[in-house]
Order: sequence, then structure tokens, then C-alpha cells
Amino acid sequence: MAKYSDLASVQQAIREGQTSCKALVAFYLEQIKEHQHLNIYLEVFEEEALQKAAALDKKIQESPEKLGKLWGMVVSIKDVICYQGHKVSAGSKILENFESLFSATAVERILAEDAIIIGRTNCDEFAMGSSNENSAYGPVLNGINPQKIPGGSSGGAAVSVQMDTCLAALGTDTGGSVRQPAALCGILGMKPSYGRISRHGLVAYGSSFDQVGIFAHKTEEMALLLEVMAGADEYDATASKREVPAYSQTLEPLQQPSIAYYRSALEHPGLDEEIRTLMEQQLDEFRRAGYRVEGVDFKYLDYIVPAYYVLTTAEASSNLSRYDGVRFGFRDKEADSLEDMYTHSRTQAFGEEVKRRIMLGTFVLSAGYYDAYYTKAQKVRRLIAEETRRLLSDFDFLLMPTTPAPAWNLGEKTDDPVEMYLADIFTVQANMAGIPGIAFPVGKTGEGLPVGLQLMSNVFEEAKLLSFVKQLGY
Repeated sequence: MAKYSDLASVQQAIREGQTSCKALVAFYLEQIKEHQHLNIYLEVFEEEALQKAAALDKKIQESPEKLGKLWGMVVSIKDVICYQGHKVSAGSKILENFESLFSATAVERILAEDAIIIGRTNCDEFAMGSSNENSAYGPVLNGINPQKIPGGSSGGAAVSVQMDTCLAALGTDTGGSVRQPAALCGILGMKPSYGRISRHGLVAYGSSFDQVGIFAHKTEEMALLLEVMAGADEYDATASKREVPAYSQTLEPLQQPSIAYYRSALEHPGLDEEIRTLMEQQLDEFRRAGYRVEGVDFKYLDYIVPAYYVLTTAEASSNLSRYDGVRFGFRDKEADSLEDMYTHSRTQAFGEEVKRRIMLGTFVLSAGYYDAYYTKAQKVRRLIAEETRRLLSDFDFLLMPTTPAPAWNLGEKTDDPVEMYLADIFTVQANMAGIPGIAFPVGKTGEGLPVGLQLMSNVFEEAKLLSFVKQLGY
């Protein structure tokens, strides 16, 4: 069967009788089996996906006017997104075999538009990681080079699209967890503005940062999925009540867009030389196209990552306190007392990185340190958000590297958490400021590893951002 990179081609092929929804799902299931060694999926919904496909084929024949916007789209979901009647573990032993009692709003909305969910993808435990090596169920491998990491925390979701096991994937982005793996896997990855998509049904890591994100090969699929999932939700008070544009109908070229970039980012000593060269080439392309391109300074750049980790670990400490072995999930059955049960359950079931972040978050929230760390980090976040939005009121877009280096070897940074955290240096700004960003591929290194850059726009300017990325040929 031909491989499809966009929904329009899928739907046309089905209408013309070249394939069917059931044949398409069967093809993706074969792809999943072929790439099983990459450890992409924690669970494949084989029987259910085939049944849904058969029902859709019947609907296409008998009631085509009732088809939803996403008919023919096969989607994977990250293992932090709840799907009623299906397991969700957040990549952790502490939620092993836990079955969700309800579906995330994002899941409900794509199912209502006839998407087919093919499985749940592996991820860093509780979405904490930049390499997808922190999962209790083993690391995900990069399909281009299985000796390399795919990025995290949504590594499984990224590789599921990279290796054509589905057409699109849902991930989550707390500090770059969609854009970073998209860049390292050579595909598109989008993080919308905070509140654009409801967080109801996400297993929380950092509640004021988490956002559902999208992986795809083409801009049109991201626009359509965003259009379907976005909007107000009575179950999430942080979901924006702003009207949802018809993103898929507004992908028109922009006239003379303006692009800013950080001189300090381009000149950063930690930036890989091949990534620097590809970014300079992209800037030159913008200039040749007649766009306004300017290097600017951002005085808070060095404070973004420290403030981000103070705030997200504090929120993680609070959010993960519910996993105590009492109400659901893993429980140590040999503990002699209630206190021992709490301690032993959490000690045995949480991974090392999750424990590290819980401890750090508990420390910054503790008496005597709250004002010194957490309060100060909140003030820094406000300054970063204000300065970012001010900058984007003068420019349409901000161009940044997505990662400081291409995909690294498995195990290369696991012993140095600080070095791992610095892999997020260019992505966390969007989450700190609540703005949207898209990572897009711009080339490969001499070793053949993908390189992606990211474009960011002002808050709730997804339509403009999607239009420009499409204008670039994606």
C-alpha cells in the first residue's frame, strides 16, 4: 500500500476505491509490527481500530453526508492522555494496569469527528524527560538510527508518525515535549497556546504549563486537529473561551512577515555547528524572500530554564502527591504501617527522574525556601512572558533552534540530569509565556540525523503560525 502523509490523499484514495479504512488500519498495524523493536507503543488497539474502520467503511457507502472531519485519519495518543475503558500509565509502574474511567476532552472531540485511535504510545514517566529513556517500560528508539534517542517526553508519539504507524499523533508539551522530539525525528510538531485545548483528561505534570500537542507530516493535519480539539470546556477552567477559528480554512500565504531571532541563541557556545549553519541558511532564505529579519536580544534568556524547573517541579510535587498506593495504582502489600505503605509504594513505583523532581519541587515549596525559589521564579516567569509578548507585538514570528544538538546516543546523558535539562534551553520559553510554537525540519547533519527549527508567534496566533509554516512548504 502507498504511504500517505496527508488526510486529503487518504480520503481521495478511499473515495476512488484504491483503499478502505479497514485496509488502511491493517497497513498501519503491519507497520507497528515491523517496527516493534523501536518500543513505540505500550498498547495497540488492534481489534477496536479494525472494528471502527469497518464501521466507517459502511458509513462512507451508506451515509457519506454524516462523515466527520477526521474520517480516514488514524491517530496514536501519548500514554498520559485518558481514553475511557483503556489503560493509561503515564509511562510509570505506579499506574501499571490502571484503566481510565473517562476520556480526555481532546480524545472525545477527535472520536466525534470519526478519527480512529490505533494505540497509546510510550513516553517518559509522567512526561518528565527529554529523551524518552525514563519510561518504566523501556526507552523508545529513533527510527532513523536506533542507537539514538528520539527526544522526549513524547518520543513514542513522534516515532509513531516518523515510521508511518499512523497519520498523526497526540502528545503533550510542558517544556518542549512535542517540538523537541519532532525536531529530532524530522517531522512537524505543534504546541498551541496555553488554554487553546482543554487539559481535561491529561495526567498532570505541571498544570500551568501542560498542553496537548500535535505531530504530523503536513500543516493541514495539524490545523484540522487543532480546529477539532480547541475550544472552551466546562471540565477545564483554564481552557480559553475564545472563538475557535477554522484553522484548516485559513492557511493563506502571509505578505511580508517579520521574523526575529536571538543573536545570543545563534552564537551560543552550546549550539551544534551544523544546527547553527542550517539556521543561518534559513535566515538567509527569509531575507532572499524579502521578509524583514532582525537579530534581537532577550535579557532573560539565561533565567528561563532555572525558573522553569523550579516551577514545574513544584507543580509536579503537588500533582503527584495523589499517587500514594491508597486509591489507585501500585501498592506495596508488605508494608507494616500506613506510613510505610506510602513510603514503600512511592519508592518502589516511581522512577529516579520522577523522584528527583518531586524532591526538588518539595524543597522549593518548603518553609524558608518558598519565597527564595518558588515566589521568585513566578516573578521571573511574569517578566519572561511580558517581554516575549512585547517582542512578538513588533514581529510576527520568533525563529529559534529547537534543540542545541541533534539526537544523541542512548545513555549518553542519563548520568547528568543538568545536561539533560539544558536540552530544553530553546523550547521552554513558549511554555513560560503560554505562546504557540511549531518545530519543522530544515535538513540533516552529516551523520544523517534530522535537524528542526521552531517558529513561535504571539498568544492565540496559531492561524498565522500555521499559515506561515505551510508557506514554507510543509
